[in-house]
Amino acid sequence: MKNLTFVEIFTDGACSGNPGPGGWGTILRSCGTEKELSGGEKETTNNRMELLAVINGLEALNRRCKVKIYSDSKYVVDGITKGWAASWRKNGWKKADKKPALNPDLWERLLDLLALHDCEFVWVKGHDGHPENERCDRLAVTFSQSFK
Repeated sequence: MKNLTFVEIFTDGACSGNPGPGGWGTILRSCGTEKELSGGEKETTNNRMELLAVINGLEALNRRCKVKIYSDSKYVVDGITKGWAASWRKNGWKKADKKPALNPDLWERLLDLLALHDCEFVWVKGHDGHPENERCDRLAVTFSQSFK
């Protein structure tokens, strides 16, 4: 098997009000090049924007890669690394307390994308001077403000 291309994906989501207008920002970095992506929705939640930042980063990859994903969202990082999302899916999108899991449409997309790549998640503290996290935050906030 040939070596996989290594890609770093930095992500952040933002929402003005929760729910409210939201945005997401993603930076992809590989082989000395970078690409910025952003998007958003007029009426959404912060957690949906955090998930979409990761999803859109992974959807931008056109072949199987080794990916390191940086996010300041405990919801996203813990949902994957602690196996919560996989468990929710296995249990028909019900949490351990039998209540419905939130955002099953996005978790489903994310789990399917993760199966295509060799991924590692890294939690970073938000608004703490991490350069790429700050850039992603600016991308997300700028897009969310386009709905006002």
